[in-house]
Amino acid sequence: MDEFEKIREITASVLSCDPESITMDTKFVDDLSADSLDVTSIVMEIEDEFGIEIPDDAAMSITTVGDAVEKLKEARS
Repeated sequence: MDEFEKIREITASVLSCDPESITMDTKFVDDLSADSLDVTSIVMEIEDEFGIEIPDDAAMSITTVGDAVEKLKEARS
């Protein structure tokens, strides 16, 4: 499972939505009606799943699923 698929799975779990509706361009707030607590929960689950830490300033700039994938890749490198 690649990073996108795992983040899609985490997002669908946290927000109780259909993972098939989530793409790299899906916006957490605008498209999935997530609030800031939901986004924080998603970021924390990504950190736990991949054993990484995303800095707070980077986490605050995550607005799309694609952003989350990019921050994950940056944190792993």
